[in-house]
Amino acid sequence: MSPIVAALRRHRAAQPDACALTDGEHDINYAMLAPAVAEAAAAFARRSDSTVALALDNGPAWAIADLALLASRRPCVPLPAFFSSAQQVHALRDAGARLLVTDRPTYYERLLRENGIQAVRTDDIALGPFSAARISVNAEASALPPGTAKVTYTSGTTGSPKGVCLDDAAIAAVATSLVDAVKLTAADRHLALLPLSTLLENIAGLYAATLAGACTVLPSLSRVGLCGAAGLSVDVLAAALASSRATTAITVPEILRGLCIALENGAARPERLRLLAVGGAHVSIELLRRAERAGLPVYEGYGLSECASVVALNTPGANRKGSTGRVLPHASVEVAADGEIHVRGATMLGYAGAEPSEGGAHATGDMGYVDDDGYLHITGRKRNVFITSYGRNVAPEWVESELTASDAIAQAWVHGESRPWNIAVITPRNGTSARAIDDAIAEANRRLPDYARVRRWTPSSEPFSPANGELTANGRLRRAALLARYGERLHRYYKENEVDVSR
Repeated sequence: MSPIVAALRRHRAAQPDACALTDGEHDINYAMLAPAVAEAAAAFARRSDSTVALALDNGPAWAIADLALLASRRPCVPLPAFFSSAQQVHALRDAGARLLVTDRPTYYERLLRENGIQAVRTDDIALGPFSAARISVNAEASALPPGTAKVTYTSGTTGSPKGVCLDDAAIAAVATSLVDAVKLTAADRHLALLPLSTLLENIAGLYAATLAGACTVLPSLSRVGLCGAAGLSVDVLAAALASSRATTAITVPEILRGLCIALENGAARPERLRLLAVGGAHVSIELLRRAERAGLPVYEGYGLSECASVVALNTPGANRKGSTGRVLPHASVEVAADGEIHVRGATMLGYAGAEPSEGGAHATGDMGYVDDDGYLHITGRKRNVFITSYGRNVAPEWVESELTASDAIAQAWVHGESRPWNIAVITPRNGTSARAIDDAIAEANRRLPDYARVRRWTPSSEPFSPANGELTANGRLRRAALLARYGERLHRYYKENEVDVSR
């Protein structure tokens, strides 16, 4: 039995009246949650051993369906709503999902038909006091590695997302490490600010809180200010964080920046919040300091889907800004001769549709080091590091995070391969002047060594986005696409400024 499902039974006996899940309107205690999960698990079990996809908004229904799939040992495929239609169809086919549970049946029935996939809506499934539509999908079964409990799709740098297959043991190991590191207890309330379809919120949020017997607060994404992959209402976000009485939450750098703005403009501070973990992308020290000045207990972490989410995390008892924290107990880190980070412990079984992993250390593709006190530092992506004509290695993510720490700069892509100095393509925030961008770059440059500084910038023709092929679905830059679009413009800048490198 999954340790997470076993925890439900323990909490039902020990604290039946304690809140387990709430969306702010409906409270589900542990006495209610355990049988709701068992009932849904039985419903899933009656449908052979099919892989099941979840396409639900954040809420208790998502959590009950997910926990029921763990209990029934059915592979679960969370479908991110921010994926494009093509990516969602790819994920369904790639994982061989035969059943889709959704709160948008009309949309998915049409989507599947338009892509030549037979789909038949069957009876709804009860998920505690909620229900969701079930759609039987006539997709070819995919060969998933034996023991797969979760297939999480990560977009990486290509259009077709890859399905990372994880087992119960890896999932539980990470969640258990987080309970211990963060000292989660039944008194905690965790607010989900990220989609539950993202592995970080699924494991570090829902599963860790469930293991600890805490309450997971699961409002819809619109009620925490999120819309799509990049839409954010900072006022709604700040209000949700304060009104939820959350003690813990997880966020990403851009949402953290928005929360800082809201608090600086007078939004109510979340008084009970004791830990706000931030990860998913490089976090600038300036943003962390800004968050602390705003009164937020912010702690940076690091992880990746192939290692079942979180690998390292700063905590209240061990926090070093500029690092991603100490490695969690379930994992160990090795640094290869070329500086690449390799991780052991709770690694994936393999990718959907590919040969199973051989085990051992997972080469992350991230560059970094572990300092003398055991804190892990990530300096950039191995494949993204460029070398200037002076022979200096530059991790562009580092420079870009310093630039976007400013309220003036929404997006930045930094280039300098085989060049004497670096240039940035920048998307200004709405209404930002060129002078304000100049000032923001100058401020970022003061925090950077000479070889990493940005000497020139040019505005983007339009915001980078998944729609124009310049961002992955989860917000990472598609550097090759950006170079193809802006390369000639940058070449002209270098030619026009061959001598002038004074700035």
